[in-house]
Amino acid sequence: MVPRGLDHIVHAVRDLDAAAARYRELGFTVGARNRHPWGTHNHLIQFPGFFIELLTLAEPDRLSGDLFSENFGVYNRDFTARHEGLSMLVLESKDSAGDVAAFEVAGIAASGSVRFDREGKRPDGSPVHVAFSLAFAKDETAPQIGFFTCQQHYPENFWNRAYQRHDNGATGFAAVIIVADEPRRHRDFLLAFTGAGEARPEGESLSIALPRGAVEVMTPAAYVVQFGLAAPDTRNGPRLAAMRFATGATQNRTEAALGAGLILT
Repeated sequence: MVPRGLDHIVHAVRDLDAAAARYRELGFTVGARNRHPWGTHNHLIQFPGFFIELLTLAEPDRLSGDLFSENFGVYNRDFTARHEGLSMLVLESKDSAGDVAAFEVAGIAASGSVRFDREGKRPDGSPVHVAFSLAFAKDETAPQIGFFTCQQHYPENFWNRAYQRHDNGATGFAAVIIVADEPRRHRDFLLAFTGAGEARPEGESLSIALPRGAVEVMTPAAYVVQFGLAAPDTRNGPRLAAMRFATGATQNRTEAALGAGLILT
């Protein structure tokens, strides 16, 4: 099996306009506001091959019984009722139906392959057609993190270099950090979800290298030491806690921790 690279991460918030303004203050280029048929709205922050989906449930009356409403809209509604922050980890897909089959074999499938199409906009405002097929997976021991893969059907209409230039010098995405009380308890699920061959132990922590970026799982204590911030509450399971970016000329890593607020260090 070919490992799946990181595709995007969902940052769920209650006030989308305020969150987009905060990203801009931190030097990120934020795309136009998009709307989904099931009531969620988003802004995208792109990097080469990866993006942050800044998301809110703006029209809850549009939720229905479809898979997108249940697995995406309702999930993020319930997430933001408890707290704001990184809610879902998404990997790239070359074959959404194949992902479903692999997830079923591993016992982690949470849906079949589901597709949706919408209109996107280029930087000049002109419309383009974009479409995605998603395959959801579930770690029963991590109810506070959503997992799915995303297959792009018109990638040439989605990715745009103009959106990938950021004033803060961030040029790419390096890693996502998960905080868990027992990182090794989630090893088997993450290997099945990513398709990676191994998870490298680093003390109590784990690191899974992927074709694009890495998934790092660390204890709350290790998170405090590395980021100098309070760890997220893990009493109800692991949390997506931080993102690590690559920067420009110096090739140093810029770390951005996203919890109650946005911190760029």
